[in-house]
Amino acid sequence: MPAIARATILKYLNALIDAGRPIVGGGAGTGLSAKSEEAGGIDLIVIYNSGRYRMAGRGSSAGLLAYGNANEIVKEMAVEVLPVVKHTPVLAGVNGTDPFILMPQFLGELKAMGFSGVQNFPTIGLFDGTMRQSFEETGMGYGLEVDMIAEAHALDLLTTPYVFNPEEAVAMTKAGADVVVAHMGVTTGGTIGATSAKSLADCVAEIDAISVAARSVRDDVIVICHGGPIAMPEDAAFVLQHCDRCHGFYGASSAERLPTEIAIRDQIGRFKDMDMTVKKGE
Repeated sequence: MPAIARATILKYLNALIDAGRPIVGGGAGTGLSAKSEEAGGIDLIVIYNSGRYRMAGRGSSAGLLAYGNANEIVKEMAVEVLPVVKHTPVLAGVNGTDPFILMPQFLGELKAMGFSGVQNFPTIGLFDGTMRQSFEETGMGYGLEVDMIAEAHALDLLTTPYVFNPEEAVAMTKAGADVVVAHMGVTTGGTIGATSAKSLADCVAEIDAISVAARSVRDDVIVICHGGPIAMPEDAAFVLQHCDRCHGFYGASSAERLPTEIAIRDQIGRFKDMDMTVKKGE
């Protein structure tokens, strides 16, 4: 499927907002995930390198470590996902801090492949403390992800960056972000999800602060939430109901790992519970 024009996507997303309907995006680590998400009516599909690890039974955080070249993995996954998606915009998770890439050319290649937009993943934003300081001091900081979003915006790609605080929301909105995704941390739940997270009420306060900061730059910026304890539809509904201005939800583990774990577990359970007793008269 060819890339969908940014203006077309934004017109559609804003129509959802005007109609009071949530924007829902989701990660696709396999072609089957993408097909199933599209069948469910998803609005945006994102290919992250973490999807490969997630759907291989490893934690999504594996996408942050040196188990493979993140940008090349996304290109490899694209040939599985892009051909089976019929009408939904597909975005690429781009490692903006990769020092061995010619970013404008790479973004152009993604657009030519059929990607309609980008997101900053893997992201330095998920590191904090001494490790984050080290990245920033050695030229591999979050600012490179902001630069990547600005370059993608210049190519008229849809941009939906992860931000972790109000300052990053301001920087990304100034760079041209169309959709600011307030990231609440690694998703909890399931067999390989995080076990520690902030509360949903904490998320509401943080998302509101991010939303205010982003709108201080450009009032038409779209804000959606992701991660942490916002794992299931009822969690996302709570956040959307209580936030001052949050337009939807991005799921990765929530969109493909958790549903797969539940569905396969329950299906096998039903097989194991089959009654093999021969009924009289049959």
